[in-house]
Parts: sequence; structure tokens; C-alpha cells
Amino acid sequence: MSIGPFFILLPMIKKLRTNKADVQQAHLQTFRSAVRLAKHAGHVLVMSGVLLVILSSWKFSSSWISATIIVLVGSLFFLARAFSPLLKKYGQGEDEEQLGRKLMKATWIYIVLLLLMLWFMVTKPVLW
Repeated sequence: MSIGPFFILLPMIKKLRTNKADVQQAHLQTFRSAVRLAKHAGHVLVMSGVLLVILSSWKFSSSWISATIIVLVGSLFFLARAFSPLLKKYGQGEDEEQLGRKLMKATWIYIVLLLLMLWFMVTKPVLW
């Protein structure tokens, strides 16, 4: 639930370039809802991860857990700063082509960050 909605949003970003304000607002609301869903799913992910570490033989000092936490903190700051300001600029006379490119770039960066965390959690690499 943290990463899936963003793959669905990729084609929607192209549809935001429409000139019809009501259609554009519907897409923007869907995008905002997906970001909100990803944030709350991230809370569940963090809480279940902490619980699993406590109940398992892993330690928080394990390199893959530490790396995941570092990427997680970075992705939280990125999520907070990347999407809301861009979404607020739609319909305010900004260049919507440029906004669309920025939104697409931000979405891909966030997907890569989430995939990196997923890779750490699945493969559990020894990094140091």
C-alpha cells in the first residue's frame, strides 16, 4: 500500500495536463488521496517493522536495518516536501507542462526510495 498507488499515478500525471478544470481537480484529488494513503501505510509499515525487530533475533544496529531507517527518514522528508507544494501550484497559472515533469520526477524518485527500502528488507545485505 505504500508503493502500489504511485505506479497507478504515473499515467494519471499525463492526464493532469488537460485544460478542463473539473477533470484536472478530480485527478489532483485522487493524487492527494494516494499520497495520504501511502503516508498512513508507511506508519503501519514502520510500526510492524519495529515490532518484528523486537520479536526477532535482529538488532536495530544491523546494517540493513540502519540503512532502511536512513532511507525511510529521507523518504519521509521527501514525501512531505515533494508532492504537496507541486499539487498546490496546479490551477494557479504555473506552467503545467513543467509541473507535470516535476511531479513525474518526484514520483519516480519516491518509487526508487521505496524500492531501495524493500530491497534492504528482503535481501538483508550486510553493508558494514
